[in-house]
Amino acid sequence: MEDLKKNGAGPPSGDEYPVRIKLMKLFWMLGPAFVRWAESHMEQDGYTPQRMYLLGTLYEYGPMMMSALKDRLGVTATNITAHVDALEREGMVERVPLPSDRRVTIVSLTPRAEESLQKLCSPFMHRVASIFDSFTPEEQSTFLSCLLRMRAVLVEHKILDEKSRSFGSPEATSHSLSGKD
Repeated sequence: MEDLKKNGAGPPSGDEYPVRIKLMKLFWMLGPAFVRWAESHMEQDGYTPQRMYLLGTLYEYGPMMMSALKDRLGVTATNITAHVDALEREGMVERVPLPSDRRVTIVSLTPRAEESLQKLCSPFMHRVASIFDSFTPEEQSTFLSCLLRMRAVLVEHKILDEKSRSFGSPEATSHSLSGKD
């Protein structure tokens, strides 16, 4: 904090902060705001943001143990159980015991959920992505390049997973970024 103080007069004014501190503060503010923007575009009946995160996580990363799903979503065991129970009743997910350890439960999407997500994802992504329409294509490309570099740093620091359907491999990245999905 010392490096942020100027002549012992407290934190600097907004214009006096180093650019990296301005970026940090802006990301801190924009992250939750962007999530609220995205959630405001979930128009599908019966799909709360929490359910969409759960379904989206399974779609993105594939079947996973209940405990891993709970950890990835940052919710309690009770909360994940309630959501999985509801989605299982609706035929969107299924639980299967791990063959090597029947005490462990794997949660996966049903074919119905996969089909539903494929139909819903593209229109949803286009609605949410419309926020970038005020930027030129060149600005969007520059912004994307910078964010991909930031993502690589976060992967390197083990904050983000390297593998995912949309950004796991160079082929997947170029495919998902080209709009060919």
